[in-house]
Amino acid sequence: MRAAEAGDDERAEQFHGYPGRAQARSMVITPMGIAATSQTLASQAGAQVLARGGSAVDAAIAANATLGVVEPMSNGMGGDLFAICWDAKTGTLTGLNGSGWAPAGLNISFLKSLGRSSMPREGIHSVTVPGCVSGWQKLHQRFGRLPWKDLFQPAIYFAGRGYPVTEIIQASWQVAVPKLAADANARRIFLDHGAAPQVGQVFHNSELAEALRLIASEGPGAFYRGPISKSILKTSDRLGGKMTAADLSEFEAEWVEPMHTEYRGWKVYELPPNGQGIAALEMLNIMETFPLGEHPHLGADDLHIKIEAKKLAYADLARFVADPRFSKVPMAGMVDKGYARQRARLIDLHKAACLVQPGQPGWGAGDTIYLSMVDREGNIVSLIQSLFQGFGSGVVVDDFGFHFQNRGGLFLLDETHPDALQPRKRPLHTIIPAFMEKGETHVGFGIMGGFNQAQAHAQFVSHVVDAGMNIQAALEAPRFTKLTFAGCDVMIEGRVPPEVRRDLEARGHKLTVMPDYAQPMGGGQAVLHDARTRVNYGASSPRKDGAAVPEPAPYFG
Repeated sequence: MRAAEAGDDERAEQFHGYPGRAQARSMVITPMGIAATSQTLASQAGAQVLARGGSAVDAAIAANATLGVVEPMSNGMGGDLFAICWDAKTGTLTGLNGSGWAPAGLNISFLKSLGRSSMPREGIHSVTVPGCVSGWQKLHQRFGRLPWKDLFQPAIYFAGRGYPVTEIIQASWQVAVPKLAADANARRIFLDHGAAPQVGQVFHNSELAEALRLIASEGPGAFYRGPISKSILKTSDRLGGKMTAADLSEFEAEWVEPMHTEYRGWKVYELPPNGQGIAALEMLNIMETFPLGEHPHLGADDLHIKIEAKKLAYADLARFVADPRFSKVPMAGMVDKGYARQRARLIDLHKAACLVQPGQPGWGAGDTIYLSMVDREGNIVSLIQSLFQGFGSGVVVDDFGFHFQNRGGLFLLDETHPDALQPRKRPLHTIIPAFMEKGETHVGFGIMGGFNQAQAHAQFVSHVVDAGMNIQAALEAPRFTKLTFAGCDVMIEGRVPPEVRRDLEARGHKLTVMPDYAQPMGGGQAVLHDARTRVNYGASSPRKDGAAVPEPAPYFG
């Protein structure tokens, strides 16, 4: 007995000083670049592009194109794209809005003549011009190093030769079977005898491979003016859509200036409307008025304040955010610190508010992929790309094997609302990339999931700033999400302790307890560059099939 006890003491001594941790994964840490995406084959593609001397943008384009193949329900060339780029040499931050506009012939009166009282979420009339390929072009022209055609080789490879379907992606595919079965092209390409491919089953898409080859060899013109555009128009015409050649050829992604707020000494950046990033900034400003550091992190007080701040910020999001080229959006007022203090005074620390109204800010002067890249020089790309809901509109383009997005579904048919449908107008967008920095620390991050995104961004920032978590722990930490705008309903992950959940329910929150790593909370990625040490850090959420993959060092010469 004494010998056994001595052995136990010896084993215990081996772990002395290491109490364990709450997070499951470690960060990826390297002086080389890092590619973090929601699917490992795409992360590997990005890492290999970095190893070939590519920039962070080159790696992002290659990984994004690959994700369109291996995670087809979430993204692809038929969708939109937003990005924030950090240039380490000049210290400048640049934003790109690659969201497409409604066809010139699509308007409220036309849809009402079809008997519609609200925007369709599926079918050809939910389709807006895809902005992704134009976004790739703009990014590559400014920040690319490798030849354009090289960036699409991984995606072409996997589309043509096939890839084994991964677990979470298969589950999303399975849910979408009825949508896929309703479209002849989708049924033929994406279903196997009426069923979704199984985990590990090798899936090919030769039509998508051909579309990628055309874009690689002919450039973006193949999509907006060439053979792919002709198939886009043929598909639209066949289904009674309003897309025209001019709608495609006249569209261009645009460079925009990121907005920011300061949260307890950190600068946090989002892109301006038509995206929802402004709601994350307003939410952080409201949260900053409370001494969250004095409350247990992820305790009942901490979560209650954040949930209530979300409701206030999202009430303003729903009321004011739209395409600023068509509607005046009170951007400066919504991120004003004084306005945040006004909104914060509406929070009752002991009671949940089930009906929150938008404020009066001053006017002042589903489904998605997110990826982040950092190269060895410290340049960062924070990029998000999406079809909106799973497999977008449900419409697959004739001959080329990719889905149209259904972003038009976020327009309103209320002519008095800022987000009312108009020709050549961009809808309110849910997809948002983000960036934060303090001193010589620079972080590109993003979290997916429709209207989950802005509230998830604010929670990630709080995990880093208020709780001192590293970026992997901050991505993994349990979160809440409220995907509705009214009511006291909140989804919360089961890792939040029961006593905390009981306290929240006593304050009036109607909780739905989700699995420990629940899909509605959104997977995410993050990269961090320490400019002082020139070391990079990468993180990837376990809520997706992905990973942060380091650029291989040149150890073979």
